[in-house]
Amino acid sequence: MRRPTIMDIAKAAGVSKGAVSYALNGRPGVSQETRERILAIAHDLGWAPSSTARALSPGGRVGAFGLVIDRPARFLGVEPFFMQLVSGIEAELAVAGTDLLLQVTDDRKAEEGVYRRWFAERRVDGVIIVDLRVDDPRIALVDEVPLPAVVLGGPGGAGSLPCLYTDDASSVREVVHYLAALGHRRVVRVAGPDDFVHTRDRTRAFEEAAAEAGLPGAVTVHSDYTGESGARTTRRLLARADRPTALVYDNDLMAVAGLGVAREMGVDVPGQLSIVAWDDSVLCQVVHPSLTAVARDVVAAGREVARMLAEAVEGGPVGSRETVPGELQPRGSTGPMAG
Repeated sequence: MRRPTIMDIAKAAGVSKGAVSYALNGRPGVSQETRERILAIAHDLGWAPSSTARALSPGGRVGAFGLVIDRPARFLGVEPFFMQLVSGIEAELAVAGTDLLLQVTDDRKAEEGVYRRWFAERRVDGVIIVDLRVDDPRIALVDEVPLPAVVLGGPGGAGSLPCLYTDDASSVREVVHYLAALGHRRVVRVAGPDDFVHTRDRTRAFEEAAAEAGLPGAVTVHSDYTGESGARTTRRLLARADRPTALVYDNDLMAVAGLGVAREMGVDVPGQLSIVAWDDSVLCQVVHPSLTAVARDVVAAGREVARMLAEAVEGGPVGSRETVPGELQPRGSTGPMAG
């Protein structure tokens, strides 16, 4: 079906193309009665402004923000964090009539190529960067292109870009001291990739909190956030002679997989093993026993980072902002160390 044009609207309304342009763009030149009639006809015809035309118009806005997630597509289908994040971003953008262009890539070079293509083709007005890495090349790239950008994470490593970040260190300390108070001494954290800034921040906080709590054997091992990798890592840890009595996972998907491995290996939770998950979600609540978790309002973070990018696109000064820290939610997967 052919896309309706301004000429179609003008013909149906019995006015000139100029009058239609004035009405659709909110400019003076037509009466209020004529403006309302033109807008009603445009709505009935299903007219929508061309993103290409908007990009070439004064101001150059296309009405879309971009988000690239460099994770396996099969993983994203069951990952609550990104689903909640996208929901928050979409909810905020819908109010402003802005679209979200979401792209999934399978390697870092492909992700960088997406940013270059989006800018060359005038596809987005700005981008939200997630999973900030140590010495992240994307920071220089969006400045070079250039694209307005906001980082979810940081602020360390984001250069001059505004960040929406969380004080993960306080939540890490709360988890470690909670487990120590339950009598656990062999605590292992199953973390994400070690080149992510938030992974390194949590690792530093974990080591400091373990020292404060008198847990010299507390260590961090790395996984990739997928359930499969979380399960493999858990299986190796529980097969050790000095197996941990508590496991802290950097996301809920790995924690649920770890709980399944414990059941498979006959390790009672929480009698012989306590489990804590990061990023509370419905997954943590529907398993048995339900998982103790660090709860964060990811939807609210999505809305806030979208607001920040909208401000950056408008050209105003945007400073970094901090979200409310995560809150530990004790449930059935944690308990006192067995005597």
